[in-house]
Amino acid sequence: MTKFSDLNLSPKVLKAIEEAGYETPTPIQAGAIPHALEGKDVLGIAQTGTGKTASFTLPMITKLARGRARARMPRSLVLCPTRELAAQVAENFDTYSKHVKLTKALLIGGVSFKEQDMLIDKGVDVLIATPGRLLDHFERGKLLLTGIEIMVVDEADRMLDMGFIPDIERIFGLVPFTRQTLFFSATMAPEIERITNTFLSAPARIEVARQASASETITQGAVVFKPSRRDREGSEKRAVLRALIDSEGEGCDRAIVFCNRKVDVDIVAKSLKQHGYNAAPIHGDLDQSQRTKTLDSFRESELKILVASDVAARGLDIPAVSHVFNFDVPSHAEDYIHRIGRTGRAGRSGKAYTICVPRDEKYFDAVEKLLQKEIPRLDNPAAISAPSASEDEVEKKPTRTRSSSRRSDKSEKSDKTEKADKPEARKPDAPKSDTRKSDSRNEPRRDSNRDRGGRDSNVVGMGDHLPDFIALSFEQRRAG
Repeated sequence: MTKFSDLNLSPKVLKAIEEAGYETPTPIQAGAIPHALEGKDVLGIAQTGTGKTASFTLPMITKLARGRARARMPRSLVLCPTRELAAQVAENFDTYSKHVKLTKALLIGGVSFKEQDMLIDKGVDVLIATPGRLLDHFERGKLLLTGIEIMVVDEADRMLDMGFIPDIERIFGLVPFTRQTLFFSATMAPEIERITNTFLSAPARIEVARQASASETITQGAVVFKPSRRDREGSEKRAVLRALIDSEGEGCDRAIVFCNRKVDVDIVAKSLKQHGYNAAPIHGDLDQSQRTKTLDSFRESELKILVASDVAARGLDIPAVSHVFNFDVPSHAEDYIHRIGRTGRAGRSGKAYTICVPRDEKYFDAVEKLLQKEIPRLDNPAAISAPSASEDEVEKKPTRTRSSSRRSDKSEKSDKTEKADKPEARKPDAPKSDTRKSDSRNEPRRDSNRDRGGRDSNVVGMGDHLPDFIALSFEQRRAG
């Protein structure tokens, strides 16, 4: 069996690896590190959670240990699609370069430009950045890319999904042609294939698993149900989610819930908290400090349930995630692989459950087609605990009942008034005076006549005005 000591890494890097508790490289590491140390371009294709980060950080540290950085001219560049992944790569460099004097800078959004400019001005060996923030610094004249010796593109297929490919192509044009390129992706879409053919020179292709395959250590399942009503779909899905979490008991000690939309992330997180679950949201619209705080709490097990958009589906190395719940079926089948890859990492077992409603069945079929197998169907756990209505609907009933009762009271009063106003409801007594000839449009009805046993002087049911010819006919009858 291959060990890290067999890969020609520097003694200082090997010492850091040993102190981190690792001894045997993963397949992608064993395949990519030797080629990277030889200076070849590398095209690495592996599913998420296979150790791709270390497969480029370890050889980079070994090679960069010789040399010195110059001001505003970094020696290496690592491009990441999200802030979280960039921060994780930076942590990997800190871990494995602890015995090597290397400097680094992290260029991501949500952090002051001034602080980042100060780091760049001092000169850095490793520059870790998201494409947008990197180009911002370059356009401001604070950064030169002509000294790049090694360039890494991590999670390239996610870059494609997020629309970063034009930025990536522009950055490739800014770095030296003689650079070494390490290119990593979980899948190989046609657009990714085109980029690798354009910008990589005779790369060593390392593919350690079938493309878009899920780890065998993950137990998968799906709850397929039809909401009782369309307007209750969201609340009933949340009831199913809570029932799934409860059914796992104490075993569900650290879980990620994925939603397709940011607004649903907030709604689901709020709903879980209202029902007593230790949950918090994370998505791209949140402030970076809040996102970092939430992730740190989740890593330290202070937070039990992380409700996330796909911003958290890639690159988050949290080994002890026990469960992944897909509140929504992802619209892209590949995202399913990346989502459930948050659990079952590093040989651990994990569980991944998906909630599917009729309108998501086409996406679910695409997932099964990609996996080349059927995902086991599970009984709806919420159907047993709440067969008539979800908890959310039950909570709303008192409000609707009160408003309905108010409407009912108004209706009853209205009905009584109408009955009292109808001429048929009165006794057929003849009128006693001619006051009916007066214009009483603006006068209130006088109930005092009723108290004295008499009739109301106003004619009701004939409109606001009584025509003279009708009053005349009454006079003639009384005279007769």
